[in-house]
Amino acid sequence: MSIVEMAEEESDKRGGVDVLVIYLKLGRLAGVEKEALLSSFELARSGTCLAEARLEIEEVPIEVFCTVCQAPRTLESMQWFVCPECQNPVSEVLHGRELHVVALEIDECPA
Repeated sequence: MSIVEMAEEESDKRGGVDVLVIYLKLGRLAGVEKEALLSSFELARSGTCLAEARLEIEEVPIEVFCTVCQAPRTLESMQWFVCPECQNPVSEVLHGRELHVVALEIDECPA
């Protein structure tokens, strides 16, 4: 609902422009399943000015910082927090918790 509300507010600020696409970054550790979010968006947008809008989701992998390697590393699994190079346990998460609207594609001349 908050994604729909934010996009509606932005549409209103711009004089009621049509929002065509909402671009979102979704991290694997955000606690939200992509398919559930898409389904919920379909329900939330009906009856609003976003009835025709699409939700484009960029999935963000889990990236951690390895203190042994002194480098960022991408994890393959969210159940196994060890560096894929040196097998050292890691705890500093750099990316993967995101749930951000990054852009809106709008039609400046709504019909």
